[in-house]
Amino acid sequence: MSPPLLRATGLRKTYRIGSRLVEVLRGVDLTVDAGEFVALRGASGAGKSTLLHLLGGLDRPNHGEIQFRSQSLAALTDGELAKLRVAHVGHIFQAYHLLPELDALENVALPARIARLDASEAERRARELLRRVGLEHRLEHRPTELSGGEQQRVAIARALVNQPALILADEPTGNLDSHTGEEILGLLCELRTERNATLVIATHDSRVATRAPRVVELVDGSLK
Repeated sequence: MSPPLLRATGLRKTYRIGSRLVEVLRGVDLTVDAGEFVALRGASGAGKSTLLHLLGGLDRPNHGEIQFRSQSLAALTDGELAKLRVAHVGHIFQAYHLLPELDALENVALPARIARLDASEAERRARELLRRVGLEHRLEHRPTELSGGEQQRVAIARALVNQPALILADEPTGNLDSHTGEEILGLLCELRTERNATLVIATHDSRVATRAPRVVELVDGSLK
């Protein structure tokens, strides 16, 4: 039996806010197998975004361990962790985080260029993904010229351009109306299936969570 793609054990994360220490995660254990679709459900402030950032190597826990394909993230330098993120993890943020000075094609191709992919191949992948998300007519539009749903489609394409094994989506429908949110969720599920990727979605929306075969609840920094 193959090892899980992700294994988190005893994760704790504390932030200092002024003179106070705020414990966001309190001993989280989570295992995610390759190819799984998991919904991480919890109210605002429950620690969902923090947990996704730790699982994707954007931040480090104060205590506990995360293994990606049996490799401990704690054993990696910051540079090695950055390379792992670029090669294997696709992040989709609620706030999109598109670069305003770049058009849609350039935003999507950027992670591939960071991964030192040939420029022509990076552009080919970006064009194909933008076509797949229905934005082939918006290649040269900058983020300010796109609707919220279109920006989220660009963000999804960008997350997939390096063909990651793991997709982490933080409230991917949170800033969208219900109709557009359903479209985005359906698209994300389709692309995940096509690419045989592992998908973890953080959400407070029960309608989003019902699409996942497995749902875990995060309450006050602990999984229930």
